[in-house]
Amino acid sequence: MDVAPRLAARSGGVTMGARIAVPTLSTEQMKTVDRLMVENYGIDLLQMMENAGRSVAELARRMLDGDVTDRSVVVLAGRGSNGGAGLAAARHLLNWGAWVQIVCSYPPDRYKGVPAHQLRTLQAMGAPLAWAEEGWELPPADLLIDALIGYGLRGAPRGPSRELIRLANSSAAPILSLDAPSGIDTASGKIFEPHIQATATLTLALPKDGFRQPDAAKVCGALYLADISVPAALYAQLGLSVPLLFGSSSIVALAVEDGEIWMEA
Repeated sequence: MDVAPRLAARSGGVTMGARIAVPTLSTEQMKTVDRLMVENYGIDLLQMMENAGRSVAELARRMLDGDVTDRSVVVLAGRGSNGGAGLAAARHLLNWGAWVQIVCSYPPDRYKGVPAHQLRTLQAMGAPLAWAEEGWELPPADLLIDALIGYGLRGAPRGPSRELIRLANSSAAPILSLDAPSGIDTASGKIFEPHIQATATLTLALPKDGFRQPDAAKVCGALYLADISVPAALYAQLGLSVPLLFGSSSIVALAVEDGEIWMEA
């Protein structure tokens, strides 16, 4: 399956030949981005989650040949911000006509804050929701979305997420991971067991430092970047010079080569 979109020509940014160098973020920098978005710019977590969710739904549509009508999608959603964005993606896909099965890693009362808000919306819609239980198997699907664990991973996955990762990897469906494949340390690029082997990964804001590592890059599969509306001035506060990346699309394809990350120009 060719999931790479055709990129239009761009100008601006740091280029080398026909490529634009894309800076990366450490885990601490990503935490700071999230905090400053709220504190300095009034862009709250719900807005960021909506941007992320719609972007992953859009990339899912591209991976399903541009039309999700009557296509089957399984969404694996953790209880953190990554899972909340996955729940938002599930809502969009349902509204677009996909057959969506949502599998939450924990029961509803374990979801708090904005992820709980997203879950309540799906419950109000009568969306097909399931809760991870021992002995449960994933249904067949045309695409599986991994929104279990984001950049906050500390050590090997455990609890229900561990079993859901195992089930996802045993599925015949291609896997689209949100922000990072579950089971990767986004700071170091260390691969834990178990981990998702993604067909494609849609990372948010900027790619993460760990994706520069060859083993992590392989686990990510085809790498994409989504715009979640981070202001350029915020990156400047962190001492980062970020080229214009989203002039023609809010989702762009990236390549990892020799420890650097590039976008086709």
